[in-house]
Amino acid sequence: MLSPILDPKDLLALAQDKDLVLIDARQGPDAFSQYQKEHLAGAWHVDLEKDLATVPEDAAQGGRHPLPAIDQFAAYLGSLGISPTSRVVIYDDKNGANAASRFWWMLKAVGHEPVQVLDGGLQAALQASFPTSHEVPAPASTSAYPITAWQRPTANMEEVAQVAGDKNHLIIDVRDAYRYLGESEPIDPVAGHIPGAVNVPLTGNLGPDGRFLSPAELQEKYKVVTKDVAPENIIVHCGSGVTACHTLLALESAGITGAKLYVGSWSEWCRNNRPIAVGEGTTA
Repeated sequence: MLSPILDPKDLLALAQDKDLVLIDARQGPDAFSQYQKEHLAGAWHVDLEKDLATVPEDAAQGGRHPLPAIDQFAAYLGSLGISPTSRVVIYDDKNGANAASRFWWMLKAVGHEPVQVLDGGLQAALQASFPTSHEVPAPASTSAYPITAWQRPTANMEEVAQVAGDKNHLIIDVRDAYRYLGESEPIDPVAGHIPGAVNVPLTGNLGPDGRFLSPAELQEKYKVVTKDVAPENIIVHCGSGVTACHTLLALESAGITGAKLYVGSWSEWCRNNRPIAVGEGTTA
């Protein structure tokens, strides 16, 4: 089993691997233009809004970043040249906290095992002297990836509502504490958190250098949070089902597998007249 997190020095050794598919998952208004100016040599760019989600007209229906249809995602993987034998490495410029971890989770969710997120992201790769380029790779289209369903567990809004506050279940909110506490909300229309959810900001998955804590450190951190709750009874969410994947990645690195992603996350919950808590809660 590959570690879900790849050291940039190890990426250098993989550069000539014919099965390597390198993915640039930087996001933002100028992400693609920045990719065109410079990216890790051979990398393809993926767009969160277009490629990794089917953005709805109304975020009350599934949140801001629902998963795409499985056949659509299968075709997209084929357009990137990703097959079951591909060694996929994904990076962004947010220490894997944004679309890199989301794409990692999506690939794992269709049963693709050889996929890793680059520790430290683009910045760490540059420091490790990985070659860069401004050339977009030639089309590497192959047949659609052979998948028929999402295989990793997810939770919907009804399940979250049912288990919130249950001592045998745990809901982890990975957003910044000020959003969880309801002090302000920069993206969604309502501030606060799901009653009973525990706040464990994803930034705590990283050390001061912007790299992931070691597996042992992550295990120690999350054992304190999860206590005796079975992994399959853990639900992780964020604002829209993207950065929650950073914590799912950290949990997997810690050897805690089976937790569910609430894809709709706060963006769905807060738009559906669900109970909302503000102020003091449980933080870690």
